[in-house]
Amino acid sequence: MRFGLFGGARTKRSVGLGDSHGYKDFIDYVQEAERLGFAHMFMVEHHFTGQGQVSASMTLLSYLAAKTDRIRLGTAVVVLPWHNPVLIAEQAATLDLLSGGRFDFGVGKDYRASEFSGFCIPPEEATERFDEAVEVIRKAWTTEGRFSHHGKRWHFENVVVEPAPSQLPHPPFWLAAGSEESIRRAAREGFNLLLDQLASVDQIIERVAIFRDECERHGRAWQPHDVAVARALQMIHSEEERAAAYEVRRRVVGVIGDLHKGKRADSIETDDAPLLGTPAEIIARIEKLKAGGVATILIVDPNASVANLRGFAREIMPHFEAPAAVAAAAE
Repeated sequence: MRFGLFGGARTKRSVGLGDSHGYKDFIDYVQEAERLGFAHMFMVEHHFTGQGQVSASMTLLSYLAAKTDRIRLGTAVVVLPWHNPVLIAEQAATLDLLSGGRFDFGVGKDYRASEFSGFCIPPEEATERFDEAVEVIRKAWTTEGRFSHHGKRWHFENVVVEPAPSQLPHPPFWLAAGSEESIRRAAREGFNLLLDQLASVDQIIERVAIFRDECERHGRAWQPHDVAVARALQMIHSEEERAAAYEVRRRVVGVIGDLHKGKRADSIETDDAPLLGTPAEIIARIEKLKAGGVATILIVDPNASVANLRGFAREIMPHFEAPAAVAAAAE
């Protein structure tokens, strides 16, 4: 098993649930995660929330690239319908170069109506804009020399994207997907797969099976680490803490909003998506995910605390053969 982080900093003036510390504290948090043996950091990108969420994910990741040595740094996700694809290709390649080839390029079409509205882009255009952007970015990274592109939304004439990315032929593409159609597309078109934090354990196992099946149908070698699953972390050590943990979870689900997809607030106690419970309960839940083909879990800590990281590394990770984390946590 590999473990990583999913989330991002919030500014000091932010309100509501989530990272209450600023960017500097978040940098410290990621550095500690690397020391403890976490393998990934996937950074969110959101706009217009009023809660201080990260909007310039690749800028923050570039700074993290200079502050870390081993942890892989990913976007979760760059919403391609909102961006100039050539500029994104240049920024992503620069980040890959600065990080020494540690960049994972997570992309998506988004789901928040308020963000489409803010950018004045109709949601019904999301798919065609996404498809064309992916085409341009792949062309930019695989064409030797200059290229041109004339599509429905974008036109580029005799351009060259510089610098070239460090990873060849380019950084891995990760697609945030949940529906069967989008999961099969990810497998067919060479994307790795990012799965969300709200899907139940059974839904995650089903989605991993769909991805694996589609890989095999198209002659793509199945690699378990081509799938990463986000899971909220709320570890408790006594029954007295459980009610408070459920209340935090209830507020988290409410804040996530559009991702909620019909989950009812009164179902929190039976919701098996989060890693919520005692260390033994969390280990059992991860074991079930592992048996279903999950090999990479990205934890989402509502408090983003170093203490929680250390507790997870000390009490959970040793059960999944992470010797580096065990040694670091014991120091």
